[in-house]
Amino acid sequence: MAAGGRLSAVRVTVRFFASLRESAGRDSLTLTLSRASLAGVKARLAERLSAAQFAAISAEGVRIAVNQAIAQGDVALAAGDEIAFLPPVTGG
Repeated sequence: MAAGGRLSAVRVTVRFFASLRESAGRDSLTLTLSRASLAGVKARLAERLSAAQFAAISAEGVRIAVNQAIAQGDVALAAGDEIAFLPPVTGG
């Protein structure tokens, strides 16, 4: 905790890959979070992106990586972490 009993904000970088980059209209952005978790990232993105953009990055099959490792569930984050949204993989 920071002085005065307040939690400090955490800055993270969010990256969008492949088709999600086009859907989000950017390849990356920096977020300042008061809730340092993937749920906090999603909440901030819901505020920053349009409804259509947010729906695209939240679609079924989209995976999220934290510091290049696929995340499962709500992961705690630290300052400087990189969060990547990865489109569903198709094969053939």
